[in-house]
Amino acid sequence: MEIKELLDKLEQKNLEATEGGGADRISKQHESGKLTARERIDILLDKGSFVEIDRFKSHRCTDFGMEKQKIPGDGVVTGYGLINGKQAFVFAQDFTVLGGSLSLAHSEKICKVMKMAMKVGAPVIGLSDSGGARIQEGVNSLAGYADIFLQNVLASGVVPQITAIMGPSAGGAVYSPALTDWIFMVEKTSHMFITGPEVIKAVTREVVDKEELGGAMAHNSVSGVAHFASPDDESCLLKIRELMSFLPQNNMEEPSIKETQDDPMRLDENLRNIVPADPNQPYDIRDVICSSMDDNYFFEVQEHYGKNIVVGFARIDGKSVGIIANQPAVMAGCLDINASIKGARFVRFCDAFNIPIIIYEDVPGFLPGTHQEHGGIIKHGAKLIYAFCEATVPRITIITRKAYGGAYCVMSSKHIRGDINLAYPTAEIAVMGAEGAVNIIFRNDIKKAEDPAEERKKLIADYREKFANPYKAAELGYIDAVIDPAQTRPQLIEALRMLKTKRDTNPPKKHGNIPL
Repeated sequence: MEIKELLDKLEQKNLEATEGGGADRISKQHESGKLTARERIDILLDKGSFVEIDRFKSHRCTDFGMEKQKIPGDGVVTGYGLINGKQAFVFAQDFTVLGGSLSLAHSEKICKVMKMAMKVGAPVIGLSDSGGARIQEGVNSLAGYADIFLQNVLASGVVPQITAIMGPSAGGAVYSPALTDWIFMVEKTSHMFITGPEVIKAVTREVVDKEELGGAMAHNSVSGVAHFASPDDESCLLKIRELMSFLPQNNMEEPSIKETQDDPMRLDENLRNIVPADPNQPYDIRDVICSSMDDNYFFEVQEHYGKNIVVGFARIDGKSVGIIANQPAVMAGCLDINASIKGARFVRFCDAFNIPIIIYEDVPGFLPGTHQEHGGIIKHGAKLIYAFCEATVPRITIITRKAYGGAYCVMSSKHIRGDINLAYPTAEIAVMGAEGAVNIIFRNDIKKAEDPAEERKKLIADYREKFANPYKAAELGYIDAVIDPAQTRPQLIEALRMLKTKRDTNPPKKHGNIPL
């Protein structure tokens, strides 16, 4: 056979592979508001950088007439390319090919790129759009899912793993995304659930639609399974690119530095007025966060869930940092079950990937109530304690106002290896608020007083003067400095520069037993 014939044959095979399920199915994909697997990869990766592997791989099933339904690639496009000039591996399920269903060959393609990513130390991004297990393959399909789960766990904490749910994801298919670091969802077109509405109706008689059960906002705001929600495929993929800009390639590297023109010694006098002196007056902690960061920019993560705590990424002095902050504008910044879980997972991610953490603290305590106690606030709150105690990356805490009780201890206090702990003059560091403390300590004195209300008022003022300020803690060395809020940015930068060479370790062990 002549070389021209061989090249013509190659061209024909490439064309067949890149056409996926064919023009009609591609058209249906577009009509449903979704891009194809290859279109998604083109947006996600730097232009022209994608290198495909296993383009011609197909399933080996001969049952139920499947030998007549072989399409090159078998419903998933895999390969590698660049994001912001850095290496990344990607697999994108193709719903136009057998509904993106997972066969053993399909899973082998995914596992191959995951193993390659770990070998070279590069992130893995999965674009999920699948009808689930390929039923015709029976247990082979289940084996394929389990193979992927294992690779997810082995890669955890080694390279960043990101999943974008861009269509259906049901049954066992949802567990691979759940094992990754970040989950993105697309509003209206993506859904995740273990069992669908029909099965739920048959078993429990509960009537629910796909959107309410497992849509983007259900998992972003109610379950907390997902971290980002986007209106369409393109905005979802662009947001992944932005997240990647804050992350290192693997656990042996540090995030890249991005040049900034923002003066490291810049003062912000507005910060003197953002935090109210009145301990009962709310404010938005994001105003404090943004003021100190390069170009006043903060990339918030999981913004719709556990809103009483704020987490996300920013840059300061050109370097990536993780931010975790109590939010006084929601539930007075109390820690509850959702906030504890959200915060703990974020802290552990940052620690796994060498990202320094800045903590903004304004917390009156853990949320009281039977719902919280019976829901396991003790166990879930302990997750946040565990995460901070275990973390060895640089940690800087700023107490902006309240730091009461056990919550003071939890939010990266000196006692759990916080590196630099600062406080604003408005900080109140105590076992509890002045009113509650006076009611307990001086209960009898107030009862005996000629004017109980006036006596209580006086005692509260005295207690606040003695204890509801940062100076007692500063005298004991638990606070390194009380700072002018306007100096927050330069203080943070000086501390981070000092901590650049920090080395800390945990005792040798197989792994700890985090309270799950």
